Amino acid sequence: MINIVLYQPEIPQNTGNIGRTCVLTGSRLHLIKPLGFEISDKQIRRTGLDYWKDVDLEIHESWQDFCARYPEAVIYAISTKGSRYYHDVAYQDGDFILFGRESSGLPDEIRNCLADRLIRLPMIQTSTRSLNLSNTVAVVAYEAMKQLGFPQMK
Repeated sequence: MINIVLYQPEIPQNTGNIGRTCVLTGSRLHLIKPLGFEISDKQIRRTGLDYWKDVDLEIHESWQDFCARYPEAVIYAISTKGSRYYHDVAYQDGDFILFGRESSGLPDEIRNCLADRLIRLPMIQTSTRSLNLSNTVAVVAYEAMKQLGFPQMK
């Protein structure tokens, strides 16, 4: 299993799509507060997330709370400032893959802390900042699953 970590996600539709990816890859989803939306039964029904009950979900009050819970975690952080490509990493069972906010990515303090594990997706030079968050998660999650031999997947 891999762990998908969203740092202060802002857009509920992205988080919903990522939750679906996690369900279908057997990954655990971690959300680090504050969130840009509310997770409630009413909100989930309204957005049609009928699979949300199947998401293996952990919610963390802060980055510090997350780090305290997983002090030995191997964390790879996705950033446009990463020096290695996402497919150059040898993912292991239990690794954590961290994604930043849709509007601003990861803060400098986290990027600096994980500088040796900053990875990125290749993109052409353009004025567009980056891929959509849920698309990025899907690309990286499936690369990790491929390297792990698509465990329990058909």
